[in-house]
Amino acid sequence: MQTVDIVKWAATVIQLIGYGMTGLNMTPWNVYAFFVGIFLWFAVGVMWKDKAIMVVHVGAFISLFVGYLNAA
Repeated sequence: MQTVDIVKWAATVIQLIGYGMTGLNMTPWNVYAFFVGIFLWFAVGVMWKDKAIMVVHVGAFISLFVGYLNAA
């Protein structure tokens, strides 16, 4: 298994955990899980040289970060 595959699956599992935590109202831990998943998916985009994946995850990070700051 290639490194990118390990990172991709780790990111996917962490994102799913974040969704589950959101459903269980486990804030702010769900946000932290999403930040880790977003970072890892961005890394996958870098490894694949896929700008679309990088852009969507930068957008997700900005949206989540602004929401996190406004909630505090």
